Amino acid sequence: MDTAFTQLSCEEFVEVLASKAAVPGGGGASALVGALGAALGNMVGSLTVGKPKFASVEADVWALKAQADALQQRFISLVAADAASFEPLSRAYGLPKDTEEQRTHKAEVMERCLRDACEVPLAIMDACSEAIKLHEQFAAKGTPIAISDVGVGVKLCQAALEGASLNVFINTSSMTDRVYAAEIEAKANALLEQYVEAAEVIYRDVRARFVR
Repeated sequence: MDTAFTQLSCEEFVEVLASKAAVPGGGGASALVGALGAALGNMVGSLTVGKPKFASVEADVWALKAQADALQQRFISLVAADAASFEPLSRAYGLPKDTEEQRTHKAEVMERCLRDACEVPLAIMDACSEAIKLHEQFAAKGTPIAISDVGVGVKLCQAALEGASLNVFINTSSMTDRVYAAEIEAKANALLEQYVEAAEVIYRDVRARFVR
């Protein structure tokens, strides 16, 4: 897996993202945003542990932080994985289709690449769903002085979830196997239905603590 994109500075990543290069794109950006969201929840945990006031939940918060650590690394690996999965699809679009044989070959390659290209954004959506659930716990057990960061973090995870879904849907829309496409779309829609609302609830709860 090419990890070059994850080694760039923030400025360099944004510059490449803004260029006409095929990768990184929306999927990699969504994964990076998910990592930022998970890290914000993790930060709230870091500000909570070690404080006598929160001794009763310290073990729980350490466990949440461990999960957030793992999610952050998972998101970062998905930035690179998204680029790696899109490159074969990008090449497939350029295959010749002058003869019937070439058209058949291109269709087969395209279908395979479209399936592969759906796997990473679905994985990003799964990671976002887990991160949103973590934010619910950070909101409940984290220090109130950083509760706004839970709100920001969960919103980033929601944006990453919805953004990654578009990468799923643009690929399924081009599939010829509509039964398989419908199965993938159902998985993505189920995650959206459950976790967009979950993120909204967490955000509203956080906002209500200091906005009257």
